Amino acid sequence: MATRAQPSGDSAPPHYEWQYLNLMRRIWEQGDERVDRTGVGTRSIFGAELRFALSDGQVPLLTTKRVYWKTATREFLWFLTGETNIRPLCAQGVEIWTDWPLARYRRESGEEISRDAFSARIVAEPDFAARWGDLGPVYGKQWVDWPVYQPQPDGSYRKAPQGINQVAALVESLRTNPGSRRHIVEGWNVAELDAMALPPCHKTYQFHVADGRLSCLLYQRSCDVALGLPFNLWGGALFTHMLAQQCDLEPGELVWMGGDVHLYLNHAELVAAQLARRPEGSPRLAIGRRPDSVFGYRIEDFTITGYAPQGALSAPVAV
Repeated sequence: MATRAQPSGDSAPPHYEWQYLNLMRRIWEQGDERVDRTGVGTRSIFGAELRFALSDGQVPLLTTKRVYWKTATREFLWFLTGETNIRPLCAQGVEIWTDWPLARYRRESGEEISRDAFSARIVAEPDFAARWGDLGPVYGKQWVDWPVYQPQPDGSYRKAPQGINQVAALVESLRTNPGSRRHIVEGWNVAELDAMALPPCHKTYQFHVADGRLSCLLYQRSCDVALGLPFNLWGGALFTHMLAQQCDLEPGELVWMGGDVHLYLNHAELVAAQLARRPEGSPRLAIGRRPDSVFGYRIEDFTITGYAPQGALSAPVAV
């Protein structure tokens, strides 16, 4: 699979992005056509793996289309706050999550408000945001405040005022017990799935330390290869670089594994355009400072060099 889409006659090592393009081609040409939750329809395969080196600041940013890495970074930093309301994202112009509460608002209010107008109200009106902007206990809530229930004398259980901060515990375990096989951040809280606007797709992050290098295995139960995966690869790489800095380690490798890996049928034009392009370049990430904790990073701390992507490719998001 790794060489199928790559032009013959290349003497240099294959560009890291060919893995992604070969996966896209395989799904589009060989995937099982399925009716999915959204009603749009997909072509899907089950089980896939990609591997990317992260040493020397390397990051798996796609070059055959522009990946808006600052938008993805703002989303990731938002996850680390444990916030579940889209208001902080909308205030930064990040609309990744707006479609889900917008769909609920339209359905329950009957008002066909535009996304721009809805987002503006979320930012301008705190009460409106509190009612309509919350996503339920999605990613960040599980990462930094996994709920804990304490037994009471009468046999009942009461929710503890503070849950488990998995990310803080991960940093501590990487620092004090690097050889552990329990360096995991998990988002799949079975008891709370029905309360989430969207159950976690990139659900499990496991980390591994060897020879002073930190590697990450990211398991994704469901993956929109055209729109979601470019952000997910960036997020996994960014998380690894941040943790490595915090734990005095060097970044090693990002291993991505997907369960239901799919392309939406209405993404045909994007797929054709992207498969006609050739990857090039080697972007690098630099982190400008080391904050006191993994929760202290800001968007201005991150710089990308050597990234000259080809033009943006867009397609509709299936909600």
